[in-house]
Amino acid sequence: MSQSPAFVLNVLETPEDPEGSQEPSPYDESEVHDSFHQLIQEQSRWVAQEGLELQQRQPETGALGASGSDHENLPGPEGAPVYSMATLRILASMPSRTIGRSRGAIISQYYSRTMKLRRRAGRPQLRDMGRSARPSLRLYDLELDSAVLEEEEKRGLLVKELQGLTAAQRDHMLRGMPLSLAEKRCLREESRPLRGKQRAQRRHGLLSCCDQLRDSCVLASHNLGLALLSGLQALMPWRYALKRIGGRFGSSVLSYFLFLKTLLAFNALLLLPLLAFIVGVQAAFPPAPGGPVPAFTGLELLTGGGHFTHSVMYYGYYSNATLNQPCASPPNGSQCPPEAGSLPYNMPLAYLFTLGAALFITCITLVYSMSRSFGESYRVGSASGVHAITVFCSWDYKVTQRWATRLQHDNIRTQLKELLAEGQLRQRPQSACGRLRRAAVLGIVWLLCLGTTLGCTLAVYTFSERMIESPVSAEREAVLLLLPLVVCLLNLGAPYLFRILATLERHDSPVLEVYVAICRNLILKMVTLGILCYHWLGRRVGTLKDQCWENFVGQELYRLMVMDFIFTLLDTLLGELVWRLFSEKQLKRKGKPEFDIAGNVLELIYGQTLTWLGVLFSPLLPAMQIVKLLLLFYIKKASLMANCQAPRRPWKASHMSTVFVSLLCFPSFLGAAVFLCYAIWQVKPSSICGPFRTLDTMYEAGKVWVRHLEKAGPRVSWLPWVHRYLVEDTFPIYLVSALLLAVIYLNIQVVKGQRKVICLLKEQISNEGEDKIFLINKLQRVYEKKERSRCVGHLGQEENFSLVRKEKRKAGRTEEAVTPPALFTDWDAQ
Repeated sequence: MSQSPAFVLNVLETPEDPEGSQEPSPYDESEVHDSFHQLIQEQSRWVAQEGLELQQRQPETGALGASGSDHENLPGPEGAPVYSMATLRILASMPSRTIGRSRGAIISQYYSRTMKLRRRAGRPQLRDMGRSARPSLRLYDLELDSAVLEEEEKRGLLVKELQGLTAAQRDHMLRGMPLSLAEKRCLREESRPLRGKQRAQRRHGLLSCCDQLRDSCVLASHNLGLALLSGLQALMPWRYALKRIGGRFGSSVLSYFLFLKTLLAFNALLLLPLLAFIVGVQAAFPPAPGGPVPAFTGLELLTGGGHFTHSVMYYGYYSNATLNQPCASPPNGSQCPPEAGSLPYNMPLAYLFTLGAALFITCITLVYSMSRSFGESYRVGSASGVHAITVFCSWDYKVTQRWATRLQHDNIRTQLKELLAEGQLRQRPQSACGRLRRAAVLGIVWLLCLGTTLGCTLAVYTFSERMIESPVSAEREAVLLLLPLVVCLLNLGAPYLFRILATLERHDSPVLEVYVAICRNLILKMVTLGILCYHWLGRRVGTLKDQCWENFVGQELYRLMVMDFIFTLLDTLLGELVWRLFSEKQLKRKGKPEFDIAGNVLELIYGQTLTWLGVLFSPLLPAMQIVKLLLLFYIKKASLMANCQAPRRPWKASHMSTVFVSLLCFPSFLGAAVFLCYAIWQVKPSSICGPFRTLDTMYEAGKVWVRHLEKAGPRVSWLPWVHRYLVEDTFPIYLVSALLLAVIYLNIQVVKGQRKVICLLKEQISNEGEDKIFLINKLQRVYEKKERSRCVGHLGQEENFSLVRKEKRKAGRTEEAVTPPALFTDWDAQ
């Protein structure tokens, strides 16, 4: 077995070394630990002796000024402790103040890593080699300051260790080093084995045509991959626009557009399975028309009726028969029953299962997004020192273009404003009368807001009852727009009243102000939607027995979405553009209106709730929602840049995205899921349209499928058993719910425990800092005591010398020297 090359530096050993023998191998961990411990103790004693010999200079004391000591106090800032030179030297040599000081420290650090890698790779241990081939532990001069170590020696050691690694490990180690590219190239060339260098030299020589062609192909493929990667990044939706919005208006306004982007992804995820398994299949096998199809007049874009009723837009168009072969003509002109013929593609079953699977996937994605957002926003042991990280670590040095540099500059500046505003936000102290007055104002404002919400709810309920009492014919479909018009007017006017009442509250925190506005608007919209759901499933189903009530509900939701989009455009035009022009021209104000985050976010949640409510009755509503969101983004972005200004009180929206996703999950998606489950399990479908026309409930399509499976044979007999005991039986549902609650409870307890441990660790770190300050002060007092003792000794010596001279003058009898007293002898001995 070949031995690794020996490298021993001729370094003189310290005189305190009691043994002149060979050093132990660095791979003997216990011996290495003992030896290093001994060296550290020796070095510490040496530093302590050297520090105790230092003398402190005090200019105001003439005796100390003549002593020539190098122990001197350095001037410090006001209120800060001033330590001696020896104390400052010890402080400067602490590990926490020497990390990352020089390139030598980096090389030394990665040298230790390469040693560990070589040990893992199975390098033969040095204990099997001769004593002379072992590296000496005394190679490292244990100076307390790492800058004293010779960089070239560490570089040579690092190169030798890199040569012992594999090519992959060597490249990985070099990539991770915080060095410049030129230094990494030099290290790679120096650590390359001899064969590799010769091969590289031959490669740089004459190349054959095949080699040149191969290199050209590799280079072209690499450039193509980089171009495709940059193209994919450029295709990310609104990448530059979001950076520009965040840099100019801050994270609070940016959270609205990020939430809009999230809704776009949810709708795309919901639309894909519906297009693949319901809409696309039915469009490929269209059913026979039951009557004349009305011509397209353009009014359908607002009402959703007319020509759209006889298309894949609504529930009533979908068939209840097989779609790959024509249905035999049943007697009496009735529709094909679900049991007729073989059903290789059961449309009722596909409609039910696809819709359920799409909503289930949406639910899982929504819960995952919410948990991930919670993990990012409410991270355990939230990082401190964000100001320093933002100042020193936010700049991207890869940015070269002028516009990108300006954009990043604005972004960092806005982040610093938000951080400073968050730090300066403090609740002002109030007296008892002030707190009572504030509580009274808050109570009155909330009562007025809740009264407004109750009035809007009564107005919607009354108008919906009037619409039921006066049925509308097909020729007067435009009258059906009155109910959506009233709902949208109330949803637009009530938030402005809430905003006026919010000015009376005068919240200290802008975040709290936004949350209160969101809560009030959410209550208004959810109560309004609850009244409408009762109107559709509780009242309209009974009055539309001979008609396709599913189509009517789908058209109502379509009209609500269209009117909501129109009123959003009007609000953007009148509330932002016209108000800016009026304030600039008439009121002579320079300030622009601020972007209403709460109102705009609730509009998005309201529109998404309408989409989830209507996906059962109109499978293409998610496609409409996608188009609506795309238009809203560009309209809101243009209006924001032209008509709005950044918030006057900057604030950091660290938890805003989490709150938005949570509101989207619990009130919105949960309410829509309850509505759809009630429609599937309890409401009888129409008998003249849709895939469930011959069933008592939509859920019975699954039971019919199970009966077919029972007759199919023993191969699929387990599916009816699964349906009977896992779907129809409620015990597994309760069991899964209990397990889920137990997991959630355990996770909450784990997070609480982690927070408690982190608090204890922070307290321990604080105590250790106080211990260090205590030890440094004690060390300083020891130095001062030593200096005072030396000063006293010098003064005593001078007094003794004066006494001796007096005795000599008085005696004057003989020329022999007077023997000094014992005190002098002791001083000379010292």
